[in-house]
Amino acid sequence: MLKKFRLEDSKPMKTPMSMETKLTRDEEGESVDNTKYRGMIGLWYPKGSGIETIVYADSDHAGDYVDRKSTSDVCTFMGCCLTSWFSKKQTALAISTTEAEYVSTGKACQQALWMKQALVDYALGNISIEKVSSEDNIADILTKPLKRESFNYLRLGLGMMEQID
Repeated sequence: MLKKFRLEDSKPMKTPMSMETKLTRDEEGESVDNTKYRGMIGLWYPKGSGIETIVYADSDHAGDYVDRKSTSDVCTFMGCCLTSWFSKKQTALAISTTEAEYVSTGKACQQALWMKQALVDYALGNISIEKVSSEDNIADILTKPLKRESFNYLRLGLGMMEQID
């Protein structure tokens, strides 16, 4: 994988981003091809997985330091398999954490309803909405820098079993 994307000389990091890092727009920077990034992500789908569908959602209120917009993140699992995920800046400026979380929850419900429709032919698809603590919300790994312990714990939930020391 490292050879494929010419990353053999990359510097390994213990977490994806330092807790102190504040991201800003690089006006002179090179545009990023998001399809290339998506291709770098390896997913594992074990044989005989269960069919229970779980959708996690999170947001980072005013997380963009330039325009103060929030980001919605949604992860969808069927059994223990991650089937889809996205991280997208919200189009409107949220005036509170609650509003930003509400928008993310709406996106998660859209995903859950789509999954329900896809599973209706199999007589599966009951939907219930439950609050998940931040410590157990796998979508947190997409919205914010985390301490190593939290990162490793959520990473295990994504099915990436190897811990980073």
